[in-house]
Amino acid sequence: MSAHPHHHDLYTVEQVRAMERDALKALNISGYDLMRRAASAALNSLRRHWPQARRVRIYCGPGNNGGDGFLLGVLAREAGLQVELVVLSAVAHGDAALARSAWEAGGGRVQLWEPECELQETDVQVDALYGIGLNRAPEPSLASLIEHINISEVPVLALDVPSGLNADSGHCPGAAIRADVTVTFIAGKRGLHTGRSADLVGVLELATLAVPDSVHAGVRPDAQLLAAEALPPRARYANKGNNGHVLVIGGEHGMAGAVRLAGESALRAGAGLVSVATRIGHVTALNARRPELMAHEVDGPQTLEPLLERASVLALGPGLGQAAWGHALWLTALDANKPLVLDADGLNLLARETRTFTAPTVLTPHPGEAARLLGVTTKDVERDRFAAVRELARRYKAVVVLKGSGSLIADPDGRLDVCPWGNPGMASGGMGDLLTGIVAALLAQGCSPWRAACLGVGLHARAGDFAAQQGERGLLASDLLEPLRLLGNGISSDQRGHDG
Repeated sequence: MSAHPHHHDLYTVEQVRAMERDALKALNISGYDLMRRAASAALNSLRRHWPQARRVRIYCGPGNNGGDGFLLGVLAREAGLQVELVVLSAVAHGDAALARSAWEAGGGRVQLWEPECELQETDVQVDALYGIGLNRAPEPSLASLIEHINISEVPVLALDVPSGLNADSGHCPGAAIRADVTVTFIAGKRGLHTGRSADLVGVLELATLAVPDSVHAGVRPDAQLLAAEALPPRARYANKGNNGHVLVIGGEHGMAGAVRLAGESALRAGAGLVSVATRIGHVTALNARRPELMAHEVDGPQTLEPLLERASVLALGPGLGQAAWGHALWLTALDANKPLVLDADGLNLLARETRTFTAPTVLTPHPGEAARLLGVTTKDVERDRFAAVRELARRYKAVVVLKGSGSLIADPDGRLDVCPWGNPGMASGGMGDLLTGIVAALLAQGCSPWRAACLGVGLHARAGDFAAQQGERGLLASDLLEPLRLLGNGISSDQRGHDG
């Protein structure tokens, strides 16, 4: 994405439309003039990504996104490219009608899309069908065109947003364009960074169309992208007591790996001390394989309470289970009212016995857990991830991380950040346990819940991308531990390779 001053700012569709209206007034130009700027930015993107392309096919819808496409056709033709223009409708509306007239005035022809129509060979396809204007499933004729575009082996440039992707939520109610590159206009749309967007947007670029800063200043972003950060250097006189004591609680029979991953990630993220409260059968293995973890047998509340007294932060839920043992530990831990990260079965128990939190708390649900906490379906959560995470934060009075592609972080006041990193290799067991330990370690080192969640999510996702340099498939949660340590200390993958 472009390094524009506002490139971390994300907006709703309604906000972007308001910004567009303000931009026309501030620039004293017409909608047609702004459309021409969009077309020029699109041509620049096309030529930058496919410099050898000589033939371009542009698919235009009836609205302003189609108007961008018509004017792109005009500019591409003037630049010497061979342009084929395919339309969904015999008519266009508003400024798009003026753009279509400009195309036809230069001798341009249009081909009305029908499944049986014959199209010429082309080097690049351009999606100018609906952009941000479509918030429903495409009708059958449009769906058939989208399928035609997707099954071809010709690269796709999407204008503003891949048609069929909801630019507000990242949800796809039906067919959607799979773009290789998307150039989005004026400002970042929040739906291009979460949910299904990762499969559809491709390389994302922001073209602000020279909209003045005053337009951005007049609209508060709905969300922001996380920035890459590391932890500050430690004081030279630091000791382990300065960096907090994390207590990981969980590990029902057969789930020792969950507490080990959470505990080890807490160590790698810098916690001074990490204890593990777990079943007796796991203690010997934990001590043998990771002696830095202080593993304790806990058979009920009485043996847990002394550990709670010594801990500064709790990581509750990895491998906890929902049977009597896990439930008793869950109740006892919550009653301690200490800073807390709640995940996995800790969240499933919360869905059964709702409470709000007064101590600093971070909840880290995946969409299924979020659905149980809200009393809705997973599809409901994925339909609007932004609304879901904000409602969770408000309802439970905690900072909430809604995990998944484009993880979201929200606080009870509605503040929201979006994670731009991560990869599908991280869709494997144990990744959530790592995040729990990382966030707990950051809380233990003095971060606020908001800071711990944002920094923790960023480090976790970036470590996943670092580890995936050797391939996404087969990526293990434990593969992230060494990159986590490096990134937490501000060491990049480039530095590691050079030093090695």
